[in-house]
Amino acid sequence: MIMKYTKILLSVSMTLLCSISLYAQNDDENPPTLNDEEITLPEGMQTQEIDSLLKEWNIKNYLQFDDSCETTGENPVYEPEEYVRRLDHLPNVIDMPYNDVIRKYIDMYSGRLRRSVSIILGASNFYNPIFEQALESYQIPLELKYLPVIESALNPGATSRAGAVGLWQFMITTGKQYGLEVTSLVDERRDPIKASYAAAHYLKDLYDIFGDWTLVIASYNCGPNNVNKAIKRAGGVKDYWAIYNYLPKETQGYVPAFVAANYIMNYYCDHDICPVNTTLPQGTDTLLLDRDVRMEQIVNTCNITLEELKALNPQYRTTLIPGSSRPCILRMPTESVNAFLEAGDSIYVNKKEEVAVTKIEVETPKVQSTTRKSKSKSKARTSSSRTITVRSGDSLGAIAKRNHTTVAKLKKLNGIKGTTIRSGQKIKVR
Repeated sequence: MIMKYTKILLSVSMTLLCSISLYAQNDDENPPTLNDEEITLPEGMQTQEIDSLLKEWNIKNYLQFDDSCETTGENPVYEPEEYVRRLDHLPNVIDMPYNDVIRKYIDMYSGRLRRSVSIILGASNFYNPIFEQALESYQIPLELKYLPVIESALNPGATSRAGAVGLWQFMITTGKQYGLEVTSLVDERRDPIKASYAAAHYLKDLYDIFGDWTLVIASYNCGPNNVNKAIKRAGGVKDYWAIYNYLPKETQGYVPAFVAANYIMNYYCDHDICPVNTTLPQGTDTLLLDRDVRMEQIVNTCNITLEELKALNPQYRTTLIPGSSRPCILRMPTESVNAFLEAGDSIYVNKKEEVAVTKIEVETPKVQSTTRKSKSKSKARTSSSRTITVRSGDSLGAIAKRNHTTVAKLKKLNGIKGTTIRSGQKIKVR
């Protein structure tokens, strides 16, 4: 099964690659020399993806460019030995070699992509804790948290030309294989938490196949079948740089881009790059819903904007959360979750059904006799005057349930704004 991801192209002639070893370090064999125009930006790092990232709700509300950061905007140049030393000092399990191909990607990230790296550094404060927890749960190297940097530029809404979606750029087939639901209403590839655990699971399975993390990274890009084909063509050697010539061109640049991403995300200060300031959002809680509910109803009841609700629940393609088809997760700020719980069953009520019920109640008396009309009106006046006293620990949702009404009706009857009530308070229930 092949997973298509970002396009990282190296326009290097096959003649040159066949005659020169990337690992050779003696006078007769040296790493190849590439021009800047011979590498293409990873799809996730291209301008349109960064612009799209800036439109994300989290980024707009919690990232601020730091005008006080002192930077010359210049990219210092270091000797190869310094890059080797820095890569060797990263606290990583995965091998981080240095060669001319990797150097070109480092130069790209620290040069023309400086502004993008600055934004990604800020966004990483939102997503790295999620990535690290998922990777740790499968006991795999935490440096793999930088894969989404080259996959999506940390844009949860990213969609590749091949149809891969989300931070980890899952195709539909692979996503479903790892438990991510994709329907007309739900696309869990966009869910940062679920997709991160699915990616960690997939990476662990790839390691069980290859036993080499560099081959795992290559396989994440082009699929295990292509990597196995390259291994066979190279005579059975399970080493990325040994099979480099036999891999798809996009994958030839994928591992170097990953190594360079690890470098720049750790040594950005040495290249005079200022990260965007981050203010982390308030804490959130989750609910597991087993009934349908529309986001518009949640917005009207729970003191949350539709934009924020969609940003916290990017897996839903429409404003309908289809809990009746299978349990659905709803994420909201803690105070909004409390308001949701207090609303009780009323939040699930379909407004059209409520209107229909009202019409029936009004129209039914028209067919009754005058005597019955009089009795009905008298009974209605009696029942409408019913008042109860709020008990200790009561909520509007609990009162509505006991009295077979809705929170919305209680609030309208009593002129209540919000959901706060107090013990001993008199409340009309009809």
